[in-house]
Amino acid sequence: MRKPEAELEGTVARLPCWRGSVTLSPLQGGLTNISYVADDGGEKFVVRCGEDIPVHHVFRERERAASKAAHEAGLSPEIVHLAPGMMVMRFVAGHTFVEADLAANIDRLVPLLRRCHREVGRHVAGPASFFSVFRVIRDYARTIAAAPQSPFVADLPRFLEAAVELERRQVAMPVVFGHHDLLPGNVIDDGERLWLIDWEYGGFGTPLFDLANLSSNGGFTAADDADLLSAYFENGVTAEIRRAFTAMKAASALREAMWAMVSSAHLDLPGVDYQAHAREYLSRFEALMAR
Repeated sequence: MRKPEAELEGTVARLPCWRGSVTLSPLQGGLTNISYVADDGGEKFVVRCGEDIPVHHVFRERERAASKAAHEAGLSPEIVHLAPGMMVMRFVAGHTFVEADLAANIDRLVPLLRRCHREVGRHVAGPASFFSVFRVIRDYARTIAAAPQSPFVADLPRFLEAAVELERRQVAMPVVFGHHDLLPGNVIDDGERLWLIDWEYGGFGTPLFDLANLSSNGGFTAADDADLLSAYFENGVTAEIRRAFTAMKAASALREAMWAMVSSAHLDLPGVDYQAHAREYLSRFEALMAR
């Protein structure tokens, strides 16, 4: 159960990693976690607070391992302290991406993803998650079905039928370590380079999901998708890969919509309208299925 905000801030302020009295400022934009910027004598850190979320397959020990590996691979800020339900990282000053930034920075994001896919898995210590969007969709359907107050229960058979067809269109790909949550807010531009943060869904899987996730979350056009695939696969894009990517893009939007449907019944982060998020991504899913 989430601590009251005042109690949580007090716990953060008393962490033993601080050199003195810290000033805490809430960090806006989180959908599942509460985070603070901590100013410790002029040096800034981000404190990410969150417990395990089994309905979302989020387990903090695995998130920590992925975050540490991503730092060692040069993609994410350093973790300086760990405490139960908390992770303290160095603050990255810069511009947090918004949706339009994703398509505008394909040439910078592709090398970031390639590096993630090729290097992060080498640094992961201990157990690691395996991410399959189709398994997630099926499990989310079970969770939503168990929450009869959800307005989306009647849609579940249609979602599951779509997932079967989208999975059927996939092609064999190398297993890589992916991020799997490429929302704009998880990319920071410090003026010189891009940083990739928030690894709670990090795990092994297909590279096509990260590519499709980026496209779906960024509202990419057909031309953007062509640029993305050409850059990632270095012009080795086959018709089968394009077909699989298009299907994966729809699956990504459906997963994000169902993530929000589950969240509306199980999470209570202040200021987050999970049902509006579900409707937005359901609209993206429907548009992609209609192509």
